[in-house]
Amino acid sequence: MREYLLTLCVTAAVTYLLTGPVRKFAIVAGAMPEIRARDVHREPTPRLGGIAMFFGLCAGLLVADHLANLNQVFEKSNEPRALLSGAALIWLIGVLDDKFEIDALIKLGAQMIAAGVMVMQGLTILWLPIPGVGTVALTQWQGTLLTVALVVITINAVNFVDGLDGLAAGMVCIASAAFFMYAYRIWYSYGIEAAAPATLFAAVLMGMCVGFLPHNMHPARIFMGDSGSMLIGLVLAAGAISVTGQVDPDVMKLFSGSERNAVHQMVPVYIPLLMPLTIIAIPAADLILAIVRRTWRGQSPFAADRGHLHHRLLEIGHSHSRAVLIMYFWSALIAFGALAYSVNSASMWIVLGVVFLSAVGLVLLLLPRFTPRAPRWAEAFVPPRYRRRRAVPAPEAAEGAGGAADAGSVEAGDDEPRTPVPVGVSGGPGVPGVNGATALGARSRVPRG
Repeated sequence: MREYLLTLCVTAAVTYLLTGPVRKFAIVAGAMPEIRARDVHREPTPRLGGIAMFFGLCAGLLVADHLANLNQVFEKSNEPRALLSGAALIWLIGVLDDKFEIDALIKLGAQMIAAGVMVMQGLTILWLPIPGVGTVALTQWQGTLLTVALVVITINAVNFVDGLDGLAAGMVCIASAAFFMYAYRIWYSYGIEAAAPATLFAAVLMGMCVGFLPHNMHPARIFMGDSGSMLIGLVLAAGAISVTGQVDPDVMKLFSGSERNAVHQMVPVYIPLLMPLTIIAIPAADLILAIVRRTWRGQSPFAADRGHLHHRLLEIGHSHSRAVLIMYFWSALIAFGALAYSVNSASMWIVLGVVFLSAVGLVLLLLPRFTPRAPRWAEAFVPPRYRRRRAVPAPEAAEGAGGAADAGSVEAGDDEPRTPVPVGVSGGPGVPGVNGATALGARSRVPRG
């Protein structure tokens, strides 16, 4: 465990320290695209944050290669080298896309090539544990197609969810933490060395996200871009492929006792099929809904829009930070719920706990719909957003200048009616103009005649 923690800390430190210089490089290189219609931010923000994340990945693997216990992963398996080869290819395509906006079909082809590179070096699915059937060995073509499909789906799911500050990095960090606990349990509890590469990949992925998050939280100073989102999606998929298709379920020796006990004991075997899906459950749902939505409208599935889950949370009324935290909550609930069920599938308390937390999550989702209003006597003790608004009729003197239109814009507590002033236009002699960042100028202290 200490070696994994050291690898995580080194990866996080390198990523964190390199993100600042990478931000300056992105500004100089002009990797600051204009604000698009679907973007949430309002100021041009540099991309290329994936450069720091890639060097953090390289530093983590390099440190792990020189540690006594983790060095065996590199000696007995070629999976770390396969991961690094595929990550370098997908990272290079992402850097070019952040700078020059590569076509979506070209990126899709590059994702398939990166997955094929990993398959050629041994990182592929060899067999699948299927409930009711047992362990099914896959042919070379079946394993290759399934591996490429899982890599492409995971990369695009993470890429689609990267729409708010800190959202993709935080969700992947939560998912990789749950996956690390699962893979480490298989490696340590059952003594299966084949699960060691997946444990290492999860630790390095956590370090990449933890090191980048301080620079990417709202308001973000830099975006990871496609160079970062596709990279962490590839690493996440590599860990899932390693533990799903490389670990032989028969080695766990769980086929003992009665049939009922065997069913409960077989849950850790079948969880590798579910764990990758639970890790990307929210991004995958967003991906499927986006494809269906765009196809229904007659658009290309790769056409960008503002219909993603995080966009809908903002439309409901959630703030930027609250929308991100809600997505974190659901990702953690699904990932750690599956992890807890794999540890003790016979416990009803786990199911009840997941149901209760799901109800709490639904309440949080609908919270803006139920904004409480304080009674009249308590309005002085609560923030303004909880006070009741009262319309005050405009004075007769303002009727000639559109007083009827101003009547609805006056709230309780104002000493006088306020007239909206156009942005950048002076309000006349003695009345200051608007500075461009607000819809109302400073109110005059002289009562209107």
